[in-house]
Amino acid sequence: MAAAAPAVPAPPRRRLRDRLVEGRRRLDRRQGSKGGAETGPSPTDRGKPGSKIHLICDRTGIPLTCLISAGNVPDAHLLIPLLDSIAPIQGRRGRPRHRPGKLHGDKAYDVHALRHEVRRRGIGVRIARKGIESSERLGRHRWIVESCLSWLQHNRRLVRRYDRKADHFQAFADLGCILLCYRRLLKNNHLG
Repeated sequence: MAAAAPAVPAPPRRRLRDRLVEGRRRLDRRQGSKGGAETGPSPTDRGKPGSKIHLICDRTGIPLTCLISAGNVPDAHLLIPLLDSIAPIQGRRGRPRHRPGKLHGDKAYDVHALRHEVRRRGIGVRIARKGIESSERLGRHRWIVESCLSWLQHNRRLVRRYDRKADHFQAFADLGCILLCYRRLLKNNHLG
């Protein structure tokens, strides 16, 4: 025989609401959490959360690699990961190049440890020094990176971050770089 039922009844279960029950002017929906990985308050845009695109390009404006970070991450923190993420470039003959010959950068990259690390990798360094050099001399090289970033901003998905996952935003940034490379090579008649 089975055991007898307890004398004290069990507490009633909480009643779960159906998801389609009408609530205050909307169906029982909650606002999704904002942000996501690789977002942070932008120091230049009144603290709005956002992301930054960092890239290295060649002297003709073709992006070699790009990474994303939160809006409040200094540019110098991603220089070494950018250099490490450059894919080998096949040249005319010989082994493919894994690193550029010279690196031009503005005063944001003027950190002694970064200069030493870049030189250790066999890359020539041309970075403006804070308080010593004017950044006007680097302007003839720096405008190429700025114009490459501007060309990337022609892609609507990169102007404003719609994706909560950082991997998705990185994939769209990579896709934007691929399209930019394709258009530049097509313009230069390298791709029939």
